[in-house]
Amino acid sequence: MNIITTNTDLAGIGVPDSKLAREITELVRDTESPLLFHHSSRVYYWAALAGKRRALRFDSELLYAGAMFHDMGLTHEHSSADERFEVDGANAARDFLRSHGIAQADIDTVWTAIALHTTPGIPQHMHPVVALVTAGVEMDVLGLAYSEYSDAEREAVVRAHPRPAHFKEDIIQAFYDGIKHKPETTFGNVKADVLADKDPSFRRGNFCSVIRASAWRG
Repeated sequence: MNIITTNTDLAGIGVPDSKLAREITELVRDTESPLLFHHSSRVYYWAALAGKRRALRFDSELLYAGAMFHDMGLTHEHSSADERFEVDGANAARDFLRSHGIAQADIDTVWTAIALHTTPGIPQHMHPVVALVTAGVEMDVLGLAYSEYSDAEREAVVRAHPRPAHFKEDIIQAFYDGIKHKPETTFGNVKADVLADKDPSFRRGNFCSVIRASAWRG
């Protein structure tokens, strides 16, 4: 798969210049669709920029691994028959990092960051890598904290890793394609189930509606 990429440097933030990072880029680029590859790359930049803005200390290689592998569970190569796609992605990252001799504690951090990236309300209270991967995903998909990034930052990241005109619908479709064969893994927030059961006026939040209503265009 031929995807032209740019390692944009924003206020000292760029993809780590290391053998590990280069091999992560190559693997993800060759495994994921261009849509998911560029999405994951943007997630890294949003996450790293958020980390700098919040004055958090984090390992850039681990953050890059978490961002780049976070959607690998949506790919055919890494999709299991009965695990949540988040766990499939976390397992793919675990196996890759283990094969490169990364310390188990660091592997556990990346695994947790990926496994929890669709679970709002928890990651922000955890290790910076865990918190920032979710922050990057929420910015790129939902437009959360959109106004906290400058126009120059947004333009530079999207220039390096283009966001298609119909990204919102395309990413919803990508999620659907990656999970439709195992709907039982999408069992959600049990608290919402309880409220829906007991309170006739309760209305569930809708992930797709939030995507479509985000500050991002397209």
